[in-house]
This record gives sequence, structure tokens and C-alpha cells, in this order.
Amino acid sequence: MLSPAWPAPAKLNLFLHITGQRPDGYHLLQTVFQFIELADEIDFTILDSDKVERSSILEDVAAADDLVVKAAHALKEKTGCKLGVDIKVDKKIPTGGGLGGGSSDAATTLVALNELWRCGLSTEELATIGLSLGADVPVFIHSHAAWAEGVGEDLTPIEPEESVYLVVHPGCGVATATVFNAEDLTRNTSTITIRDFLERGGINDCESVVRKHYKEVAKALDWLGEFAPTKLTGTGACLFAPFSDEQEAAAVKQQLPERWQGYVVKGMNTSPLLERLAIERGKT
Repeated sequence: MLSPAWPAPAKLNLFLHITGQRPDGYHLLQTVFQFIELADEIDFTILDSDKVERSSILEDVAAADDLVVKAAHALKEKTGCKLGVDIKVDKKIPTGGGLGGGSSDAATTLVALNELWRCGLSTEELATIGLSLGADVPVFIHSHAAWAEGVGEDLTPIEPEESVYLVVHPGCGVATATVFNAEDLTRNTSTITIRDFLERGGINDCESVVRKHYKEVAKALDWLGEFAPTKLTGTGACLFAPFSDEQEAAAVKQQLPERWQGYVVKGMNTSPLLERLAIERGKT
């Protein structure tokens, strides 16, 4: 049984402050997640066997290491479901760009299979499974723009402006571990409130380290910064800037160096995953 494609949207970190570090090495942070109109699409073919298969090919990621496969196995382990699935991911989100594509794919897999397998878990139960797969997964499961604290799992719904953005991928990847292990990474930024963010915004504490280690990202930040205030999302490599409308953003995109990719997108405070879930529930 083939279910029509489920969306797995990308996200932006509208700011990212690192406020401390736990004894186990995990960093404490404050950030705002907002979804954007760029999404992977995932097809799920439910199998009568209990096998979890991945028919899509993701370069440099073995099926057993793919978060969608891990998510399906985690849901089976939690619920004891005897059905299986073949998962096919149509990648639209660039990998290694700080846009959360892998985490979003995992979240969509949990939400979709919870419905298609009739597991009956709550959103909070799914989010708990998701957290075991990655700190960003719960926000995609909750499907609403959020203020995040802790290691990213303590979420508060928020309604930032749904701006038009030009997102730029400068054609290189950034190793998240390199950034978070850097000796010169700021780890003591003072905490702020949601009101502080809404009134004054914030910065990305990872940017200075990424600029130092990834010159192509630094070039892209400087280039896009000539047109509008520009920030890194997550640890990069992608960066973004808000524009007044799609036409203005598209005009800047036209000027991108050939080696870079650009995406004109709108910010979304509600994930399209919720609409797809409602459609599925309407079938029963």
C-alpha cells in the first residue's frame, strides 16, 4: 500500500546562542526554529512483513545509518508493531547545510508511520522517541515554530514574522563536531527572553568559528550581507537573509556565483506535515 508523499520541511535557526555546556559535553543553547518552504518528500509503502527497507539512495549514508530507518525501527521497538515499510526519500534539502533535513526526515517518518501503522502514540511520546535520534527532531514532530532551550528539546511555541528569505548554500559542508569542539567557540552567552528576541533579535554564536574554518562560508556571508542582514543557520553551511518580497529575493538570487545554490522561500510557523497528517486522518 503506497501512501502519497509526506513533507519533511527544512528549518532555519533565526538565532543561536550557546549559554553553557553540560558535564556530558552537550551544549546548552537558546534558539528559534522556523520552518521554510523547502522540503524533502517521503513515500512510505507499508509491507505485511516486518522489514524496514529504504529504496532511496543517499550518498555516503548506508541504509542502517539513515535516520529514517532508525526512526522506523525505534517506533517498532516502542510499539511492537509487526508491519514493515519501504521508505523512499526524495531529497530537496541540501545535506550538511544546517537546515535540519535529516532530523526532519526522521520526524516525518515517526509521525507518518505512527498513523499508517496505527500505533496510536501521542505527539509527546513521538517527540521522546525523536529526541533519542537527535536534538532537533522534536521540533519537527511538534510542527510549530518554537523557542528552544536546553540542548534544543525544551520547546515553547512562538510566532515570529513569516519573512521571505533567500537561503544560500555555498557549495561546501560544515562538520558540526568541528564547530562545537572548537576551543574558541563562545559558550557563555547570557540568556535572553522571548521578548528580547522579538524586540532585538539575536546572533549565531557559531558564526565566528565557521568563518575561521570554512572560508567559502565566510565569503558567502559577506556577499549576501551586502544586500541584507545575513545569518548562519545552525552550524551552517547554509546562510539566510530576509527580504521585503519574493521579487527582491529572486533578484539577488540571480546574482549568485555559479558555485552556490540559492532558494527563495517563505518562513512558516506551522509545518506542512500537519496538513498532510490531517489529510491522512480524513481517509478513515
